[in-house]
Amino acid sequence: MEEQKPAFGWAARDSSGVLSPFNFTRRSNGDEDVTLKVLYCGICHTDLGIIKNEFGNAMYPVVPGHEIVGVVTEVGSNVQRFKIGDKVGVGYVISSCTACDNCKQDFENYCPKFVPTSNGIGSDGKPTYGGFSSLLVANERYVVRLPDNLPLEKIAPLLCAGVTVYTPMKYHGLNEPGKHLGVVGLGGLGHVAVKFGKAHGMKVTVISTSPSKEKEAIEQLGADAFLVSRDPDQMKSAMGTMDGIIDTVAASHPIVPLIYLLKAHGKLIMVGVVLKPMEIPVISLIQGGRSISGSNVGGMKDTQEMLDFAGKHNVTADVEVIGMDYVNTAMERLEKGDVRYRFVIDVANTIGAA
Repeated sequence: MEEQKPAFGWAARDSSGVLSPFNFTRRSNGDEDVTLKVLYCGICHTDLGIIKNEFGNAMYPVVPGHEIVGVVTEVGSNVQRFKIGDKVGVGYVISSCTACDNCKQDFENYCPKFVPTSNGIGSDGKPTYGGFSSLLVANERYVVRLPDNLPLEKIAPLLCAGVTVYTPMKYHGLNEPGKHLGVVGLGGLGHVAVKFGKAHGMKVTVISTSPSKEKEAIEQLGADAFLVSRDPDQMKSAMGTMDGIIDTVAASHPIVPLIYLLKAHGKLIMVGVVLKPMEIPVISLIQGGRSISGSNVGGMKDTQEMLDFAGKHNVTADVEVIGMDYVNTAMERLEKGDVRYRFVIDVANTIGAA
């Protein structure tokens, strides 16, 4: 077997979540694999949860990162879609069984055996290390082509945040011009949801606990309206007006007031990972035939479709580009919600060497 590839990244060693330099190896490039030099990697709220073991499944050392943009440096002999020098992306899914019904329908994200790009166990039985690292090796099925017209650092968050909000819009009919979309939370996911909603020609209302975000929601991101969720009068005045709501908030919050914002047959789609159980009075759903569902990132076909749509409509994330040496401060700021709206690490220029 070929010698494995030496790699360098930043890893958390325990639930303190503190990241520090880490030397490791990647598998050699197989016949169907693509090796990429990592250029940029976004920081997702899920990365924070994983390194602090909030989900109870951290396999230390953890190299986070699943919003990865890079340039192809090696391709396997059977690779069809990519060549050396191509700018590509890798998102949340790095592997799946390829044989189940979900995989056959391009829903690798729902494969019972799907492997996350970070903090999973790969087909070789070894931990998967994410994009806070110098290079990545991936089967070409899980690699996507990037739009040529968008800045790479602003594309990176689309690999997770973008597809996480684009996919439920597609499958729940919330991509039709003239429909009214509510977006709960104006963070990394929420701000991209506003942009995709407007690109689809929808009316978009941002729902937030922070009145201070109204100006940026409307003037910077193009939202049509803004609701302060803690203002009962505002919420009451908007009851029954929305076709669907995408809830991006990853902390416990009241759900019932959101349900009553929906029209008959309206849908509340949860994409923020809330760990505590929620109490929902069934009557709030029965009245009006409303429904609640969840959605988890997207399959590879949908990820590529989302990127192509973003290129056509000039949809990008609003980012704060940082160096790798700032990553622990960035995690602290992310925990406080102090970012507009996504940290992206300039990996190639700042990762250094151990």
